[in-house]
Amino acid sequence: MCPVPGFEVVRRSFTHPDSQRLVEEVQQEYVVRYGGPDLTPLDASYFEPPLGSFFVGYLDGEPVATGAWRRRTDVAYAGTTATAEIKRMYVVAGARGRGLARAMLAHLERTAHEGGAEVMVLETGEKQPEAIALYESSGYRQVPGFGFYADAPLSRCYARLLG
Repeated sequence: MCPVPGFEVVRRSFTHPDSQRLVEEVQQEYVVRYGGPDLTPLDASYFEPPLGSFFVGYLDGEPVATGAWRRRTDVAYAGTTATAEIKRMYVVAGARGRGLARAMLAHLERTAHEGGAEVMVLETGEKQPEAIALYESSGYRQVPGFGFYADAPLSRCYARLLG
């Protein structure tokens, strides 16, 4: 049960029309903030169980948020590589400030843990202070860079033990 009235998180394929529309919106947000889209190579199969899952959040039936996780056995934290990485966390501008990102984050953590992950990791950017505030207030700690943007100067990587 989601703590935000009228908000429902539904597992969708990465290629579902609601998923794709919101992914395109978040890419446009990256263009505004960073001057270009996120170039991390992603494949729809990354978000199919047991490798991961992609979710769309609906507020009163309207798609307003996305969040996904994918397994990452190449990133270690706290002595384990049973790791899942958050991808494509996004809430549309008109629905922000209602706790939807926090609700989506909790959903991602729960489902990744149920899928066998012991640690959640993520990469965000310096020009996303609201994302950094969300993750830090949720118990995430900054870790050395990993993945596609490991050495990017604006990149910030975080991790948190689950369970």
